[in-house]
Amino acid sequence: MSVGEFPILNYLGNIIDILLVWFVIYKLIMVVRGTKAVQLLKGITVIIVVRILSSFLGLHTLQWLMDQALTWGFLAIIIIFQPELRRALEQLGRGKIFARNSIDEEEEQVQQIDAIIKATFYMAKRRIGALLSIERETGMGDYIETGIPLNAKVTSELLINIFIPNTPLHDGAVIIQKQQVAAAACYLPLSESPFISKELGTRHRAALGISEVTDSITIAVSEETGSVSLTKNGELHRDITQEVMKEMLTREFLSPAKTNSSPLWTWRVKKNG
Repeated sequence: MSVGEFPILNYLGNIIDILLVWFVIYKLIMVVRGTKAVQLLKGITVIIVVRILSSFLGLHTLQWLMDQALTWGFLAIIIIFQPELRRALEQLGRGKIFARNSIDEEEEQVQQIDAIIKATFYMAKRRIGALLSIERETGMGDYIETGIPLNAKVTSELLINIFIPNTPLHDGAVIIQKQQVAAAACYLPLSESPFISKELGTRHRAALGISEVTDSITIAVSEETGSVSLTKNGELHRDITQEVMKEMLTREFLSPAKTNSSPLWTWRVKKNG
């Protein structure tokens, strides 16, 4: 008696097979996400699309070139993706590529939020100007490249030390990427919105500007007044308290249902102050 005699079991096996393949592909995408390998994968996709179109249109020379690129592409991928492949194999050896400890990740996220809040209001009390942007889905690699790379763990002590006046890294923004301080002294685009209060300076315009072109969450501390502002999706929330900020960050990074319809995000602050 074989499995083929039971069509239901055969269909179930095919479904499980497809789901496992998609799960592996998803995990591989998660490994390379946020790295330069993403851009290279886009290039490979373009080559495959050109190969299909050249075959369909009868462009034999172009088709031959694409065939050669795909034939030798495997070796090129090994060479080009060497850092990402090594990292994936290391994670596989530690059993972390197919199974993540969500509890540890959540605890790490909580510690990061606490560190950001502690540093922010420490600087606010002492009127130390600061600009901190947290990357979400939209990559901020272009802006990270304008600063000084750090790739350090997020701690309140590090953030405070960066923004101490007259230090080499204090002028510019800190960008947090993948729960790490990716870079400091970064340049962010300035908002050209006419609704920004004239009493707000370059730091707040940069915080609002980056929120208009990415989905990042950016925190700005005023060195004149010590007030804390937060921007997201082109909206500026001014003079927020420590409790409100913690609630916002917790809802955004820890809530299972991350939605912009929460009461805190629908709360509006007049942009003219």
